[in-house]
Amino acid sequence: MLTKGCPGLPAHTTESGGFTAQLWDRTKELRAAIDDLEFLRLLGDGTLPPEVFRTYIEQDSLYLAGYSKVLALLAAKAPDVRAAQFWATSAATAVSVESALHDELLGSGLLPAPADEPQHSQACLGYVSYLIATAATESYAVGAAAALPCFWIYAEVGRDLATRAAAVLAADPEHPYARWVATYGAAEFQESAAAARSLVDAAAEFAGDHERAAMAAAFTVATRYELMFWDTALHPQPWPAS
Repeated sequence: MLTKGCPGLPAHTTESGGFTAQLWDRTKELRAAIDDLEFLRLLGDGTLPPEVFRTYIEQDSLYLAGYSKVLALLAAKAPDVRAAQFWATSAATAVSVESALHDELLGSGLLPAPADEPQHSQACLGYVSYLIATAATESYAVGAAAALPCFWIYAEVGRDLATRAAAVLAADPEHPYARWVATYGAAEFQESAAAARSLVDAAAEFAGDHERAAMAAAFTVATRYELMFWDTALHPQPWPAS
């Protein structure tokens, strides 16, 4: 559910105590719930059932198709060239690099094949629809705040997973989850997450109180969807019967 690639830090950067630090503190209970998810615990120790991991990767692929549109919208609305470059590069990466990784995982034979063509889960469709609507109809600043949890929370989770899974990967470098863990714990993605955060901090500097409140609300809603997205991979919520 992530994009990577950092064209360099944006022109405006803020200290770690800036607006995004307030967003981080505001969502600490949600983030604690994410850290406690059974899905992430099983993924980290390498015992997540392969069919559950496949479900996650399938939903992640569907999500990326929508998230790339969100990033492209942000690039179009960006207030300066460096911000536009970052969002546009991230959008392209979501389509190419991440999709290629997913295709490789799904076609490797390590994961059981699905009986039917994957469909959006409730959490995936809700998350993508919310982000696209926010990026399209709200200000650049609010759209960027909504897009930030996908960068930042995944960077934190990925770094933690990489540490917890080190023993698993040492014992079995070909473990089906190894490349996923290695990718999202990589320094490049940590840098991209920091760049996305600094762009949101920069946008907040020029926003009024009402817009900053909308940014905080958007960040919170997206963080809720992050929690739901992971949790429903292990505990699916079927759509009502047609």
